[in-house]
Amino acid sequence: MTDTRELQRQRFLAAAALGSARCEALPADASTRRYFRIIEGAHQALLMDVPAGDGEFTSFIAISKHLCRLGLSAPRVLESDLESGLALIEDFGTLTYSAALARGDDEAGLYRLAVQALVALHRAPQALAIALPAFDSSALLEEVELFAHWYAPRARPGLDRERFGARFKALWSEALSEIALRREALVLRDYHVDNLMLIESRQGFGACGLLDFQDAVIGAFAYDLVSLCQDARRDLAPGLEAGLVELYTDSMPELDAARFERDYWLLAAHRHTKVAGIFERLSQRDGKHSYLRHQGRVLRLLERALERAGLHPLLDLLHHELPGWSRYEAAGATA
Repeated sequence: MTDTRELQRQRFLAAAALGSARCEALPADASTRRYFRIIEGAHQALLMDVPAGDGEFTSFIAISKHLCRLGLSAPRVLESDLESGLALIEDFGTLTYSAALARGDDEAGLYRLAVQALVALHRAPQALAIALPAFDSSALLEEVELFAHWYAPRARPGLDRERFGARFKALWSEALSEIALRREALVLRDYHVDNLMLIESRQGFGACGLLDFQDAVIGAFAYDLVSLCQDARRDLAPGLEAGLVELYTDSMPELDAARFERDYWLLAAHRHTKVAGIFERLSQRDGKHSYLRHQGRVLRLLERALERAGLHPLLDLLHHELPGWSRYEAAGATA
């Protein structure tokens, strides 16, 4: 029997004159969104299926249109039904950065292209001409609390989570007080190889396709560069991270270099803290254990970033309350 949601998808496609098109489900990711490749003759598009009423859907539509107006390669929205949570969007194909790297494409070239696209976004005169939430203190602290709630009890069973969480949040609140005021960039938030596409038919920074930006906010320049250069999923070739940061800063000569470096390492520590919590939540709550294969890398990156950012009170707290916290793999927590 055809379920109600499938009927809604069929009606949506029929209204877009695609009722006879072939529909192929794509693999699911960590989100609640589903995607279907719609093939009609030589043409194809993606059907985006989001639970009705999900606020991320309207955000995706608005931000996609905004990025396209700025000259970036976000998927064009061809048709949409906000009430039902269905949209027909441009299909960039299957060549994610991850796939391009797997087939042997030049790593440095791909990453430099992604930095160029990021610079184009950050230099676009109208980049901030969109109503988006600020990446303020409340939002930043909500993310680090994921670590206290999900990862800390895993690292130390029997931990007084409430007491630890209060101290952890207080130290982060102090550390983030200045950067929480930044309103200088449209921050896409998940700017990494699984959300970037290589569009070989396009030139310049337009060859870098952007995905998964519905959670975008207004915040600091450094955040998306951190997402790209300190990826939870893979290690970069030695020296590549430093070269990419240099490429970015050379392309943004108006930046205060010292302040940017402080922001970079602070936001690196913040992001890895969040990701460690999210990976544990995906495993413990949602039964999605595959992300834990990256957890050892995330914790190594976090420890390095805390050191580079000078967040010694946080490091002291972690070492005292969660002995061995950064040795995830050695502790045998794998699934």
